[in-house]
Amino acid sequence: MLVRMTTNTTNADGTPARPRRRAPAGAAVLREDVTEAIRAAVFEELATVGYARMSIEGIARRAGVGKTAVYRRWRSKLHLVLDLVSALAVQGLPAPETGGLEGDLRMLYEVTSRALRHPVASQIIPDLQAEAARNPEIAEALQKALREGQEGVALKIVAAAEQRGEVRTGLDEELALDLISGPLYWRSVVIRSPKLPKGYLAALARATAEAIKAL
Repeated sequence: MLVRMTTNTTNADGTPARPRRRAPAGAAVLREDVTEAIRAAVFEELATVGYARMSIEGIARRAGVGKTAVYRRWRSKLHLVLDLVSALAVQGLPAPETGGLEGDLRMLYEVTSRALRHPVASQIIPDLQAEAARNPEIAEALQKALREGQEGVALKIVAAAEQRGEVRTGLDEELALDLISGPLYWRSVVIRSPKLPKGYLAALARATAEAIKAL
């Protein structure tokens, strides 16, 4: 790689100064604002045309950049989507701290429900699930994102309930996770209910809390 050098200069004592290397030119630096624009464009493209019809050209056009800018960051649309889906697991959800199991579950369900029912998410998740049936890499990344994003918060809720003495110590955490995550995901993502019944989240939090206490 060619590195630009400064012109020869001298030190204060008159001795020749060593040439200094300049920072790499702009082409060697991945601008974060461009990266974020591309990521946003991917979500919009997934929601609009789906994974199968999504293209690097379409992503670049929506992001207002050239295709080269996309390829410098990701080798293909598969790697781009895998990167974004995997990042969801790292971000996770905020852990509620209401002081009680039922209250924590209610807050978790409110946040999760809004996220799952967002127009973009409601289009992207089913499409990626369908693609996951054909692509093991997407299946693994999607499972990791959906499971770890919810699992970390759910287990914190259970652990806090144990410390307060609301549930017994050593309960089946896997079963507790299924009880916490299953019903809302089923209604919002699988059957895609257009609207939750009035009082549904409160009733679900109450029933789930009682079920976990019975484990």
